[in-house]
Amino acid sequence: MKRRHPNHRLVKIHRSYTVEEIAKLFGIHKNTVRRWVKEGLATIDDKRPLLILGHVLVAFLQARRVKNKQTCKLGELYCVRCRAPRSPAGDMAEYSPITEKFGNLIAICPDCNSLMNRHVSMTQIEEFRGKMDISFPEALQHLIESARPSVNSDL
Repeated sequence: MKRRHPNHRLVKIHRSYTVEEIAKLFGIHKNTVRRWVKEGLATIDDKRPLLILGHVLVAFLQARRVKNKQTCKLGELYCVRCRAPRSPAGDMAEYSPITEKFGNLIAICPDCNSLMNRHVSMTQIEEFRGKMDISFPEALQHLIESARPSVNSDL
C-alpha cells in the first residue's frame, strides 16, 4: 500500500471541514481523520457532525510532518526499511550521477541489508569522503572504442 502524506496546501484556512470532507480532500479513509481527532486535532465543539477549522487542520498536519522528520548527519544515509538514518555497512558507498552537479549515494544498511540512498551534490562529496569510502562507477566502454572488432560484425 502506498503511504501518503496529506498535502496541507489543499486546505482552505478560512473554511470549516467535516470528517468526510477532509477524507475526500486527501483521498484517505474517514477513520484516519477520526484517529487524528483522537491524537489531538481540535474540533470546534463535541457536537455532530464534527467540524474542524481549516487553519487548525493545516497547523496539525505541519506539526505532524515536523515531528516525524529525521535529518541525516554527515556520513549517514536514510534507510527506508528501518525508517532511520544509518551509517553504511563497511563505511562504503557508491556515487550514481543524475546530472553534472547532483547524484545519489547508494549504500547497504548494516541492520537490514537493504539499499540506502542520499541525494548529494558534487560539492558535498568531499565532505563525505572523510567519513566513508566512495566509489565512482566507470563509464561503459562503447563498441567503437574497443581495440578488438565485434564478433557479430559482417565486416
